[in-house]
Amino acid sequence: MSKFTRLGNQLYTGKRSIDFVGRKWTWYAISAVVIVAAIVGLSVRGLNMSLEFTGGTQYTVTVSGSASQSLADKVRNAVGDSGVEAAADPTVTTSGAHNLIIQIKSVSTSENNTVLKTITSTTGAKADDISQDHVGASWGKEVATKAIQGLIVFLIAVTIFIAVYTRQWKMSVAALVALAHDVIITVGVYALVGFEVSPATVTGFLTILGFSLYDTVVVFDKIKENTKNLRATKRSFAAACNLAVNQTLVRSINTSIVALIPVAAILWVSAVQLGTSTLKDLALALFVGMAAGAYSSIFIATPLFVQLKAREQEVVDSERRAAQRAKQVDPYAHVPSFAEGMEVEDNGELPVEADQPDPQPFRGRTAPQTRGPVRDSGAAGRPQPSRQTRSKRAK
Repeated sequence: MSKFTRLGNQLYTGKRSIDFVGRKWTWYAISAVVIVAAIVGLSVRGLNMSLEFTGGTQYTVTVSGSASQSLADKVRNAVGDSGVEAAADPTVTTSGAHNLIIQIKSVSTSENNTVLKTITSTTGAKADDISQDHVGASWGKEVATKAIQGLIVFLIAVTIFIAVYTRQWKMSVAALVALAHDVIITVGVYALVGFEVSPATVTGFLTILGFSLYDTVVVFDKIKENTKNLRATKRSFAAACNLAVNQTLVRSINTSIVALIPVAAILWVSAVQLGTSTLKDLALALFVGMAAGAYSSIFIATPLFVQLKAREQEVVDSERRAAQRAKQVDPYAHVPSFAEGMEVEDNGELPVEADQPDPQPFRGRTAPQTRGPVRDSGAAGRPQPSRQTRSKRAK
């Protein structure tokens, strides 16, 4: 059995536990730092909206040779260095075997001529091989409007579903807070990195909403199971919720890793090998959103839910019962351990030192006297009486 599997079993049975709920302020502080950085980045740098949202000019160039990625990179660098401010960060992609698509912001007539001259000198294409279209911002705005409408409907449906399924509206609140946490971080990373926000990015945002809520609902379902009968489980509400997070921790890690690896591969190929690509916009949103969603379902949603439930009478009673159980004296705490060479009285009892305080009333089990020699026991961690086998004792 691997160490990871053994750790998962120990976390599931409660033999080992990570205090996610008790250290909630540590997790909140980490999230607060990241969110502040995201908001600052968004305020300072802003979002780099793509041509679909801002409008601009698109050139379709038919080249005589192969429209390779190296040629696209060469055209991107040439257009970016043409001195036209609106073309400083062009989007160049290949289309088919012989076409290149170049997108820049809206330019004047003289700037347009400069860009055309740069394209023809770089690709070797003639003026007749280049067609240009003005792309309006209406389509992008329509996509954004539809996305916002879909987001509102999605949030309402999810809130109702969680509240009905779990019968606890506070779970819906905690899930929505975790969702907002993921979206803010993802948008902030987009602003800091400077990737374009394209319709593919909007698709990625909507996708991570589902992933984040899926992971959170799995943890909440386990919480619902663990807190069904707190009196019988003899746990406090916070301990039962913390156990639920530990029980689903390995599953959450495995799910996140399996989902993030292919997305990371797509992000690497699209951003490093292909340069500008629609896949890059989608992959970055998915990668950041999935990572933030896995974090928030473990470190944010459950501790926040426990806080929201802290003043309910059932939760208060469970905490009191747990505190009372913790104060109870261990009945075996006063059982002495014996060691070879220990000083004893003639009657076999331990000597009582004069300066020791009066012993407390003893309510535990009295250890029996040894009937034979004792020896060290590695399993018990202390000396144990030696005992012959049954066959030898009979002789």
